[in-house]
Amino acid sequence: MGNCNKEKIIKYISDLDALLRKLPVEDIDRVVSLLDKIREGGRQVFIFGNGGSAATASHFACDLSKGAISEGKQRIKAFALTDNVHLLTAWANDTSYDMVFAEQIINYVEPGDVVIAISGSGNSPNVLNGITVAREKGATTVGLIGFSGGKLKDLVDIHIIAPVDEMERAEDMHLVFEHIITACLRESA
Repeated sequence: MGNCNKEKIIKYISDLDALLRKLPVEDIDRVVSLLDKIREGGRQVFIFGNGGSAATASHFACDLSKGAISEGKQRIKAFALTDNVHLLTAWANDTSYDMVFAEQIINYVEPGDVVIAISGSGNSPNVLNGITVAREKGATTVGLIGFSGGKLKDLVDIHIIAPVDEMERAEDMHLVFEHIITACLRESA
């Protein structure tokens, strides 16, 4: 058997089950309503995060752009600011890593767009700077956060918190959040 015994596996699954039972349904529904509304207005969605949250940002942008297609409704225009490695590293090199999302938001975001930040801790400087600039540009801001929400919780218009102090489980919940949101948007026709 590997390094992880059955009891550890069962505990991990049990902890996820307990988290699923505490999902913030009202907050998730607020994000679904927001995204359903902005797609009809032709606005765009920009998503970002670091590490595993960057992967979730890419996944979420893909799911919103394709998986949320609903008969008779506009398609959602979603983009992950983590997907252009060339631009991301240029901003990191020429300014600082703390500005990699903020600088892209300055270029792309228009009033009425939605900007979604994904952060396990809610305290990453580049994520906080991105949301600050998004608010200045007139975007509606959303945070998918873990732990107790960190500083990000108070910067965004809507937050969905996975109330867990372990990064892996917070990231698991962020993926669950985005899949629920996508499924609801697809089925909203």
